Amino acid sequence: MAGNRFRYGQWRGGPDPLAPPYDVRAAVDAVGAEVLGGGSLREALRDLLRRGPDGRGGLQDLAARARRLRREALRRGDLDGAVTRARALLDQALAAERDELRGRDGDDARFAEAVLDNLPRSTARAVSELSGYDWASAEARQAYQRILDGLRGDVLEQRFAGLRAAARAAGDPDAQRQLGDMMRDLNELLARHARSEDTTDAFAEFMRRHGEFFPEQPRNVDELIDVLARRSAAGQRLMRSLSDQQREELAGLMRQSLGDRLAGELSQLDAHLRSLRPDLNWQRGERVRGDQPLGYGEATGALDEIAELDELLDSLDQDQAGATLDDVDVDAVARTLGRDAADDVRRLRDLERELRRQGWVTRDAEGLTLSPKALRRLAGTALRRVFADLTAGPRGQHDLRSAGAAGEVSGASRPWEYGDEQPLDVVRTLTRAVRRAGPGVPVPLAVEDFEVMETERRASAAVVLCVDLSYSMISQGRWGPMKQTALALSHLMATRFPQDALQIVGFGREAMPLTQQELAAAEPDMEQGTNLQHALRLAGRHLRRHPGAEPVVLVVTDGEPTAHLDPDDGEAYFNWPPLPETIEATIREVDKLTRYGATLNLFMLGDDPGLRRFVDAVARRSGGRMFTPDLNDLGEYVVSDYLRARHGRR
Repeated sequence: MAGNRFRYGQWRGGPDPLAPPYDVRAAVDAVGAEVLGGGSLREALRDLLRRGPDGRGGLQDLAARARRLRREALRRGDLDGAVTRARALLDQALAAERDELRGRDGDDARFAEAVLDNLPRSTARAVSELSGYDWASAEARQAYQRILDGLRGDVLEQRFAGLRAAARAAGDPDAQRQLGDMMRDLNELLARHARSEDTTDAFAEFMRRHGEFFPEQPRNVDELIDVLARRSAAGQRLMRSLSDQQREELAGLMRQSLGDRLAGELSQLDAHLRSLRPDLNWQRGERVRGDQPLGYGEATGALDEIAELDELLDSLDQDQAGATLDDVDVDAVARTLGRDAADDVRRLRDLERELRRQGWVTRDAEGLTLSPKALRRLAGTALRRVFADLTAGPRGQHDLRSAGAAGEVSGASRPWEYGDEQPLDVVRTLTRAVRRAGPGVPVPLAVEDFEVMETERRASAAVVLCVDLSYSMISQGRWGPMKQTALALSHLMATRFPQDALQIVGFGREAMPLTQQELAAAEPDMEQGTNLQHALRLAGRHLRRHPGAEPVVLVVTDGEPTAHLDPDDGEAYFNWPPLPETIEATIREVDKLTRYGATLNLFMLGDDPGLRRFVDAVARRSGGRMFTPDLNDLGEYVVSDYLRARHGRR
């Protein structure tokens, strides 16, 4: 209508309903912060899902709720309630029968009293002996029949959800025959399935004849087996949870209440299901305690709930290699923890899928790991941290914007920033202006339109960063700064000095070349040994692959060499304190690099006297330098030294 008026304003009704459920970049940055702090890459990714992207609704919270429900289920009641209830009904029947017999004369009444007086103390055996007893009291007969009918109904209803009415009427010969026929046909169907026969038609015929007993309406034999196997396993766990005497009592009562045919068919059914679903927990018993006696159905229901919670906890822990959130049964989460918990799982799944879809993470045989795209973002963060601490002056030569400004045009461009000295990229500048202002002459220019050409230095450097991966690095809190330094240097070289060739070499008992991704995921070497000799040998190979480049070797370590490669078999040999052979082998590699003309600078972490003597001697022998930075300054020292060293001495 013309008179309508609409007003729009900021949403004030709680959380923004149109906001995304998670911030993917914030999630990646959270993982990166943990890695740069020294954490494990895979653990950081797992922690993201455990905590949830905003610190709530993660797998950790869901697992805590599942454990609380499991504890409550373990206190639900007494599993022996079926036998306790049978004993109470038997006592009621015997009391009513004795009252009736006391009012009668004759030998038959006295004989009947003698029979009652000599019944076994065992409830199951007493019920069995009374199976042919001619009850004088109608009340007693009804109480006795309730023992059989009640337990039979509980057992069959627990196994077959649609059998409540039929189970109660199983004392009727026709009903008992119908149940027996259904279980016979079921066992034949499962036997054929176990032999890998085609059971499509047989299943359809079975459901046509007996489908009313299965309200779940399974669509095939496998779904039918899944429904029945969980219930059968719960019955087996109930037996395992009872004492030997309780187990014997309940088994005897079940045989008596079911009759020979139904008991035999049920036993055969359990055997089939156990062989077809061996992955279910058939053997485990639980210590369920409580004051409330639980009937057979209630007891197996509690154990089935505990088993489902156990399976849910296994999937929520995500500890198995290759585990994914797709392993979590959302329907089971909804049944046990509620719909809000299922929504949390779906949000976590969406986050994991979105991280994969946008290319932030990849999945390998061991689980999630950061992609090269995410590592570039992580390395860029590390580099910004390093340069945030650098100050202007001759030591650093660290202005990223002028790095390579006097060199050759690389073909790339970037938005102009205050202080840039690179030449303008006229074509891209005008293109941005036309896109912003539209076609027309003259073309108005704004500050945001300007782009400058990126250039590269004509000189290139071959750089090797040797980083100590021994256990002492993480035990002394040096792991995070080391990773941050290496990632920052690799990002600087990749983005500003792509003509330089970087090789990261990690060394513990042995040394190995590392990619940026391998470095981010690297774990400390739990074997003892600091094999600097092997690291320097690999450094020499990298330098010789780039003969025209300025050779630069940077070493970050917190311990003197304690391992070297045996010249005969190439195996790493460790000894503490360091052997003369280890020191000599390391010095030989130092001399090779010195003769090649490499700049060899060492960054010593810690204040170990032996390490200080060794590093000082190597620096004097090679003409390099020794640095003893604080951990917070390590990245600044290494990056600044690289920028200085790449100017070259040749």
